[in-house]
Amino acid sequence: MYFRRKQSQGRIYLQIVESHRTGDQVRQRVIATLGRLDELEATGQLDRLLRSGARFAQQAMVLDAARAGDAATVAVRRIGPALLFERLWQETGCQSVIVALARGRGHRFALERAVFLTVLHRLMRGGSDLAADRWREDYRITGSDGLDLHHLYRAMAWLGEELRSDQQDAATPFSPRCTKDLIEEQLFAHRRDLFSRLDLVFMDTTSLYFEGLGGQTLGQYGFSKDHRPDLRQMILAVLLDGDGRPVCSEMWPGNTADVTSLVPVIDRLRQRFAIGRVCVVADRGMISAETIAALEARGLLYILGVRERTDKLVRDVVLNDAAPFVPLVIEKRKRETNYGAKAVKLGEQRYIVCINHQEAKKDAAERAAILAALERQLRRGDKALVGNTGYRRFLKTVGEGHFAIDRSKAEEDARFDGVFVLRTNTDLNPLVAMLRYKQLWTVEQTFRTAKHLLATRPIFHKLDETIRGHVFCSFLALVLKAELDARIAALGHNGSWPAILADLDALTETEVEQDGRRFLLRSAPRPAAGLALRAAAVALPPTVQAVAAG
Repeated sequence: MYFRRKQSQGRIYLQIVESHRTGDQVRQRVIATLGRLDELEATGQLDRLLRSGARFAQQAMVLDAARAGDAATVAVRRIGPALLFERLWQETGCQSVIVALARGRGHRFALERAVFLTVLHRLMRGGSDLAADRWREDYRITGSDGLDLHHLYRAMAWLGEELRSDQQDAATPFSPRCTKDLIEEQLFAHRRDLFSRLDLVFMDTTSLYFEGLGGQTLGQYGFSKDHRPDLRQMILAVLLDGDGRPVCSEMWPGNTADVTSLVPVIDRLRQRFAIGRVCVVADRGMISAETIAALEARGLLYILGVRERTDKLVRDVVLNDAAPFVPLVIEKRKRETNYGAKAVKLGEQRYIVCINHQEAKKDAAERAAILAALERQLRRGDKALVGNTGYRRFLKTVGEGHFAIDRSKAEEDARFDGVFVLRTNTDLNPLVAMLRYKQLWTVEQTFRTAKHLLATRPIFHKLDETIRGHVFCSFLALVLKAELDARIAALGHNGSWPAILADLDALTETEVEQDGRRFLLRSAPRPAAGLALRAAAVALPPTVQAVAAG
């Protein structure tokens, strides 16, 4: 039934009408005519009628009272984050794995809930464990009410705790096996089936600096990718499978060089996850003659980036190969990118020369802009150019300490426009090898997510085990994010991560008191949150529900 306005002889009447089906047709039947609409509104009879009826419609009554401000608000909590990520936490196996490993340790608090709270905070806001403890006060997170800050610290220490000596077989020279390694292995086993294989591994590293000393061994001075050589740091490596899902993380002292870490990590990976054939995809910072020899000695396949500007063989021989590129056009988000690739064989060494034609045009335009700026500056005087490395690479010295544009340097630089070179021992088609390597950028995006979006920093912990646990919570957050991304993609959508977080944070539950009873009022979900909840198959709680007494 519903209200209907009916016009008759220039006046508008309000009727109550119901629809009913007669055969294949739907007809309306007037239940009652309440009177002229203008008179009902003027006398207030319509408002009184609706309020009277609302007594028999609890939901409408509570919502009306809340909108009018007649219902006393008891509490407001944000429910979106836990509602979504609790489901993913369960279905990825994170909850069951942690509960099983923690069982029997005698913890007198909900350790799994402490880990989940930290991971949820890392997804939504990021920061320290102290910040997580304060943040949760505004959120409804099942099972977290009894947790204190020291419980979060103990949970971090448990995650990073070294295993017994008889469980250290797969340790690297840089770090021991810890509880977090068992979790990674069991999470992989949880999602592994007869058809899934770990035959393609993407690896990249980054550095995370400390505000303090950085534990007993992890915090060391080294090459800082954060451009903070004044601070101690640690090295974090994340390995992803061919689908872009996180497999495991590695944490080493901050003075560990990338080229020395790749082979031990791959040896450890094969032992931990019982894999045989594997193709390692890593960036140019990982490559060295010793690394390649070690990979080949183990019968491992690899696709490694090459420093095309500084590798003399690549610069003088490989890039001069006259064979044409095999073209490839990739369309993404209604934009086309033109690539090309070709294989160059030098003895037993196989190189793949790749080019991104859009990047080549961009590089050429940037160089032209620099040369034009140089010409303008040289007409005004050249002393200011001495310290500008961007300009200096196209200059030559003439006369007594003066500069001029070196056109030969500009021509040499143009050879590298849009070009990147790979070295591989696979027999993959050049275009396929290029696409495999391009997937490595997923790992780089993962690091940007971990360091900025998930805000792994700041790290204030003083012990190696709590530092490892703190950073590992970012890895678990990435596991949940990758799962959500995959489910949204399966629906044919590209979800905006910032929009999802903002919309989840806006999904609230308000507890109100009306006529001596308490109710929970749930806000309407915004579009991005609605998409994420649908992708995770999460049902929303009722718009209005009564709170049980006591």
